[in-house]
Amino acid sequence: MIAEETLVAELKHKESQARAFEVLVNTYKERLYWHIRRIVLNHDDSDDVLQNTFIKVYRNIDGFKGDSKLYSWIYRIATNEALTFLKQKSRKAGISDEELKTAMVENLQSDVYFEGDEIQLKLQKALATLPDKQKLVFTMKYFQEMKYDEISEVLETSVGALKTSYHLAVKKIETYLKAD
Repeated sequence: MIAEETLVAELKHKESQARAFEVLVNTYKERLYWHIRRIVLNHDDSDDVLQNTFIKVYRNIDGFKGDSKLYSWIYRIATNEALTFLKQKSRKAGISDEELKTAMVENLQSDVYFEGDEIQLKLQKALATLPDKQKLVFTMKYFQEMKYDEISEVLETSVGALKTSYHLAVKKIETYLKAD
């Protein structure tokens, strides 16, 4: 695998940009897809958001200053793109964010790309009840097994606040699952 500093330098250099971008996409597309998918839940929507993420990365790579890791910067873009997508989708449908979340979970059962069982579906329903920040922290920690310092870099939040968010999310999910 190419060193991150080298990749960034090649991405910023016109002669090597196309090849470097291909390396970047191949390196991060699967992890980013699943990160986005856990936010927007739908396969086709995830593909759209992933494509928008890479377009933004391509257009804004010159603005990347290296203050964080490249993947943290890309994850932040992907997260923001996914959340923006959901807000636009609920606005276009004329429904609240909560109504959209509920509808998305209900649609999971008919999604041919959803391979989860009844327990996975219940977990998704529980996640839909969480505020965005708690859901993000929970999915990044639980599903993606990211460390708190990595999540902190992506979400630009202190590790202490993230631990609190995760703990609250776990408690709410446990309560939801016990009640169901």
